[in-house]
Amino acid sequence: MPLQKHRSLVIAFDSTTQALAAEALCKEQGLPGRIIPLPAEISAGCGLSWKAEPEERDVLTAALDEAGIIWKGAYVLDI
Repeated sequence: MPLQKHRSLVIAFDSTTQALAAEALCKEQGLPGRIIPLPAEISAGCGLSWKAEPEERDVLTAALDEAGIIWKGAYVLDI
């Protein structure tokens, strides 16, 4: 039985350092999501990304911006 795809927000980063800083920030602040390998649909980035529900986009990107964590892009994908 194939895996069921789910609509997800994926935030990509240019560097592993930024991705790990985002993970630490989200855990510290209790923000939703988890670190995942960058999906193949996204061609640029460091290989790590943050996955969450699409409706969490504004909260997550605002928290990253406020903390000075640089993110490359936020995408909604069926993964």
